[in-house]
Amino acid sequence: MKSLSSSLDKIRARSICSALHLGLATSMLTTGFAGCFVSNGWAQEAKPEYTISEKAMQIHRKAYVFDGHNDLPWEIRKFSKRFDDCDISKPQPKLHTDIERLRKGNVGAQYWSVYVPAETMRAGVAYRTTVEQIELVHAMVKRYPDVFQLCLTSEDIEKARQAGKIASLIGMEGGHSIEDSIQNLRRLYEMGARYMTLTHSDTLAWADAATDQSKHDGLSPFGEEVVREMNRLGMLVDISHVSPATMHDALDISTAPVIFSHSSARSIADHPRNVPDDVLKRLPQNGGVVMINFYSGFVVPKSAAIMKEMFQVRRELQAKYPDDKEKMEREYKQWQVKNPYPAGEATILADHIEHVIKMAGIDHVGLGSDYDGISTAPRGMEDVSTYPLITEMLVQRGYSEEDIHKVLYKNALRVLREAEVAAKKLRATP
Repeated sequence: MKSLSSSLDKIRARSICSALHLGLATSMLTTGFAGCFVSNGWAQEAKPEYTISEKAMQIHRKAYVFDGHNDLPWEIRKFSKRFDDCDISKPQPKLHTDIERLRKGNVGAQYWSVYVPAETMRAGVAYRTTVEQIELVHAMVKRYPDVFQLCLTSEDIEKARQAGKIASLIGMEGGHSIEDSIQNLRRLYEMGARYMTLTHSDTLAWADAATDQSKHDGLSPFGEEVVREMNRLGMLVDISHVSPATMHDALDISTAPVIFSHSSARSIADHPRNVPDDVLKRLPQNGGVVMINFYSGFVVPKSAAIMKEMFQVRRELQAKYPDDKEKMEREYKQWQVKNPYPAGEATILADHIEHVIKMAGIDHVGLGSDYDGISTAPRGMEDVSTYPLITEMLVQRGYSEEDIHKVLYKNALRVLREAEVAAKKLRATP
């Protein structure tokens, strides 16, 4: 991997809570996970006990988890991009993800996020840094060839599963990665990217973000062109992180199913990162899937309210101290310490899944944990080993094996396959 300039080193962000993982499951049937805490004020919480029934484990083992979003590549970058420094074949207690826990969770397919901070766009290195992150994913697959298999198509995923490997796909998190260039979009697709989140936290020159000021009332004409080109390529249009107007515009334009790679239901937790009901109700017509995010700040109602205020506080401090990042960060951390938010219980994730099912149907929900990109998850869901608890909760709520398998992997696999079919038709059109 090429090293970045010192200016980029200064903007490395999104450090993960090192105290998230206080222990692994002692068995596949009975798990006790510690609650999360971090030094900036999130409260330490009691340790609950969760039991996974044999029925749930059988259902879980017959399928696999296809997760829409894991930020391990950026965490690896912070270990100087060397797998010798962060060997995920060994336990990595500072991370949500390592090979042992992926196997325990029965993760069979994963979109690895090649996230780069929005600041890279302002520094003029967003595209270059994204390429480096894609190269990192390729290096990970090459480093652990008995575990991972790089996949570019739905057929590749099925072949990887037959070989007993974790199908590894690449997703871009934020349209700033293309630096306003359709040609860059095409290049990144050729390098292996199979979805792109249209924005991250910042509004772009062509698309409004959920957590920034609106400039276009959705997508600009160039943003519409980006969506059409993604359809033509067979790259999934990911509308996590975008404003409701951008969601609607993407649904109006896209001829292929869209995804929300890591979002949840806004009616349950009122945060702009979540999906409103009027958007959920459009998914049956489009065929898209909402992959439920596990971040406490987005899924627990009280935590979401605090997080919504936190976003605003950060924006105000950035405006107050445009040339003094150190002071801005100090005051921001002080605010966090004074405003802790609860981790919540694992059952809240089942509530979000059920709400999407109620609004859109069983064919339109999946899992997009955001592991290694979040600081706090609900109790019981602290890392990638804990997915069997999702199956257990759905069993307890009366869902059939077939419906549970749709949530775990079938819906995510279907949308990729349908995007491939749509792309083939578009490319065949004169």
